[in-house]
This record gives sequence, structure tokens and C-alpha cells, in this order.
Amino acid sequence: FLLGVAIILQIITGILLALHYTSDLNSAYFSLFFLIREVFYGWCLRYFHSSGASFVFLFLFLHLGRAMFYGSYFYNPNTWFSGIILFLFLMAIAFMGYVLPFGQMSFWGATVITNLLSPFPSLIEWVSGGYCVHSPTLKRFFLFHYQLPKKKK
Repeated sequence: FLLGVAIILQIITGILLALHYTSDLNSAYFSLFFLIREVFYGWCLRYFHSSGASFVFLFLFLHLGRAMFYGSYFYNPNTWFSGIILFLFLMAIAFMGYVLPFGQMSFWGATVITNLLSPFPSLIEWVSGGYCVHSPTLKRFFLFHYQLPKKKK
């Protein structure tokens, strides 16, 4: 139940944040400052969304630990594997959200993670929109971060 509430909170705050976010390379960082300083309770929206992501993973790990404690993976492996796939998708969605402010830490985090795909150059070009993290990467990550959670219904 708590995981569902946390995910619903993430979707609601994410939609409200997306109304003020700009996924342009030169203005993504400053659109967050505009959101925090100028939008009425914008700071609250941003921190609910960023803290809510931590709570989603906390509740997800508690759920995963409960399933491991009761041995659910043994009795119903198909459900277990589908849950693990959803967990990996959720990690990818969270990573793409981490990149969106496009500060120094998120830029270098995106560079390191996308370089993990370096054995597959065509995959890097597809994910990043080029051979380095730049404006197409930010636009694609915003699109994936915004659209992927809504497709799971």
C-alpha cells in the first residue's frame, strides 16, 4: 500500500514539475532554479519528488526483502522475474530523472553510465543521440523519464 501511495505521489509531482521544466541543454539547470525560487511552492514539489524517489526504493526494497524472506521466488518464479524486470526498469527511470537537472554531478553520472554501453557503439548512439552526453541525451532522458512510468498501467 505504501509503495502504491509513493508511486502515485511521484506521478502527481512529476506531472506538476514537467509543466515548468525545460529540457534544453542551456536552460535545464536554470529552469530548476526558476521552479524553486519563483513558482509558488515549487521548492516543495521538487523536494517531494526527489525524496519520494528514495521512499519508493525504500518500500520496494522492503517488499523485495519480504518476498525473499517468505521464499516467493521459489513458489512462483514467473511473478518473481516480472518483479525483477520492473525493478530494473524503475532503476533506469530513476537514473534518467537524476540526469535531468543537468548539473555537474548529473552530467558526469550520465557520462559514466552511458559509457558502460561502450562495447555497443550503436546502442550508445541510440541512447545518447551521439557519442557523448549532450542536448539530445537530455531530451531523450526527459522523454523516457516522463513517459515510461505512464506506460505501466
